[in-house]
Amino acid sequence: FLLIGIWGTGDRQVAAWKITIYLATGSFILLLGLIMLYRAVPETARSFDFRVLQKSAILIPAQAQGNIFLLLLLGFGILVSLFPFHTWAPQAYASAPAPAAMLHAGVLKKFGLYGLLRLALPLLPAGAQQYNTLLIYLLLGNIIYVGFVTIAQKRLDWMLGYSSVMHMGYIFLGIASGTLVGTTGAAVLIFAHGISIALLFALAGEVRQRTGTLVLADLGGLGKLMPLAGFAFGLAAFASIGLPGFSNFAGEVMVLFGTFRNGANPERFHLYQWATVLALWGVVISAVYMLRAYRAVFMGSMGESRSTITDLRRSLRVPIGLLVAITIWFGFFPQTFVKLVKPTFQSYFAAKQ
Repeated sequence: FLLIGIWGTGDRQVAAWKITIYLATGSFILLLGLIMLYRAVPETARSFDFRVLQKSAILIPAQAQGNIFLLLLLGFGILVSLFPFHTWAPQAYASAPAPAAMLHAGVLKKFGLYGLLRLALPLLPAGAQQYNTLLIYLLLGNIIYVGFVTIAQKRLDWMLGYSSVMHMGYIFLGIASGTLVGTTGAAVLIFAHGISIALLFALAGEVRQRTGTLVLADLGGLGKLMPLAGFAFGLAAFASIGLPGFSNFAGEVMVLFGTFRNGANPERFHLYQWATVLALWGVVISAVYMLRAYRAVFMGSMGESRSTITDLRRSLRVPIGLLVAITIWFGFFPQTFVKLVKPTFQSYFAAKQ
């Protein structure tokens, strides 16, 4: 609230209050769900050990699991900007200082996804199964509807804000896939998206500081004056699109393959297969708005008044270079991260059987 309300730009006070109201509401719903979960677990089975709690899931009736999971899904969903509870995110990120947008979009928002993966799925498997269909319809809103809204944006900061919301749909798709591959891919994509979106917001902040604007129509030709920034932005854009060789690619491929395999029937498509096909079109949508933004900002002609613009500050080249290196490293060696998270999900799916 303070970072946006005091040090933000544009309608910063409106954005600060909006994000506060949304996140407070989501936190209240989440707290209610956690209280219900605590009361649903028998006293003899209550523990802080996830392995013990996971074994106690069979002691919670299916109807109670469904009610609790719905509250957790709504609570975490609001915190993560699940459609249609997403409207706070683009405005907040556009109004926030670049470091605050990097922190929230890249790190803090992912706590809600972690909660779903680490808490809701293992402890409420029957509830997750009941609301998987609802989750798929909502996440397609993130991918398709928000994707088209992203294309329509005229400002780089708003475009990146909506882009972040859109890509949450892929992570939710992995969570809803019900497969080891898809769920592991969701965890990989949580990390990969955090790196790429933080890099994009950092570079957008530099463009704003150099030019005083992020209106796409007022920019252009910065690649000649800011070659390092243009190079880094291009790599981050490729990662966001999901091109091979970048960290997001491995996560998205695992999510799509894992979702398509759920309920596969050689004779006809099920909901999971149709969701996978629609999600593939989301990759095309991502390419449209990312490449359009790169062309508008770094290519074309520039005004004479901007001939004195300089490239990235030396103090910023190290963190930008580090984010670029991580994105490329995990693009070529995704197993480095996969082997860290896969055992957790293997134990979860083994307990379901």
